[in-house]
Amino acid sequence: MKQPGFTTTILHGDRQKAVEAGSLHKPVHTSVAFGYADARQLASVFQGKEPGFRYGRQGNPTVAALEEKVTRMEQGVGSICFATGMGAIGALFQALLRAGDHVVSSSFLFGNTNSLWNTVAGQGVGVSFADATDVANVAAAITPRTRLVFVETIANPRTQVADLARIGQLCAERGILYVVDNTMTTPYLFRPKDVGAGLVVNALTKSIGGHGNALGGCITDTGAYDWQAYPNIFDSYKKNPPRMWGLAQLRAKALRDFGAALGPEAAHHIAVGAETLALRMERAASNALALARMLEADPRVAHVYYPGLESHPQHALAASLFRSCGSLLSFELKDGIDCFDYLNRMTVGIPASNLGDTRTLVIPVAHTIFFEMGAERRAQMGIAESLIRVSVGIEDQDDLLADFRNALDA
Repeated sequence: MKQPGFTTTILHGDRQKAVEAGSLHKPVHTSVAFGYADARQLASVFQGKEPGFRYGRQGNPTVAALEEKVTRMEQGVGSICFATGMGAIGALFQALLRAGDHVVSSSFLFGNTNSLWNTVAGQGVGVSFADATDVANVAAAITPRTRLVFVETIANPRTQVADLARIGQLCAERGILYVVDNTMTTPYLFRPKDVGAGLVVNALTKSIGGHGNALGGCITDTGAYDWQAYPNIFDSYKKNPPRMWGLAQLRAKALRDFGAALGPEAAHHIAVGAETLALRMERAASNALALARMLEADPRVAHVYYPGLESHPQHALAASLFRSCGSLLSFELKDGIDCFDYLNRMTVGIPASNLGDTRTLVIPVAHTIFFEMGAERRAQMGIAESLIRVSVGIEDQDDLLADFRNALDA
């Protein structure tokens, strides 16, 4: 029998198991504690001998239903949800790294991820930044202490595309855990499992939730990495089958101990939003490509960065990897055009810092989300003072293009 498609799987995922009162959505379970009629069963759940819920910080039925949806999207063996996308990335450090370990990270990163790695570097873990658009740069940065390689699929905000498949081959040859942040592409446009990623990060706040009404993050284990090769697994988690060692340690160390838990109300919002992910991504990506082409043709625009454009340095690579190039683009205005005045003339584009919303969001990057890292680091990342990031929404395309054009005309 043919397997259901992407959207059908998400829409009907909750109904694959019994749902209370026949509800089409998994209900919101707000309880933080779970009682058992048999105290021995409670002990068995705590010891991991049988499935069940212990305490809300480590998961509840509503969150578990969302975790299963994301696992199906990424075709993994299991997922763990966190309070935010940064909570998910922070879990990698909290649960999997120790003093003396080393990480290789793409140098083209979301600003807060860059800040986190700098914090990690001050706490005894070595971090090397490499231009991940070429696997040779990543290979040169690896040391005998490298425990994981971390890359984003499409970098935020300059849209550099990582050499994903060849980095995956490199990590497989070296026995290194390969972690891919799939936020900018989502599981609909790309599955990191296909290039050998062992762990996949998704900021659920962004396109998966899609409506800017709930924070959340997730780590999915794809099953591609052999955890028996990872030196930092505690003996207590080796009681599980080897393919579950990583998830068991992440759930204990990053949820039970560190407490970065996703609440049930947010999980419900994200799960419902996820049902239209494919539809929204198709519309937003179509809008983004049209907007990028329009801006590139305008003489008042200095540069446009969008992998769907043939002028993009990694256009061919992106075309070989992704279903489409997503909803994120950025551009620089010509000298003499004030980026603040330009943004203030918009009526459709909204000055705001989120990504993956149904609405188009615009932000002057150097003055806001990348301001803290300083001019020198921004220059290293190719972030100009006039760079504007656009998270393209699902508005009617004519209205969207007219808004960006009219703001220039004015």
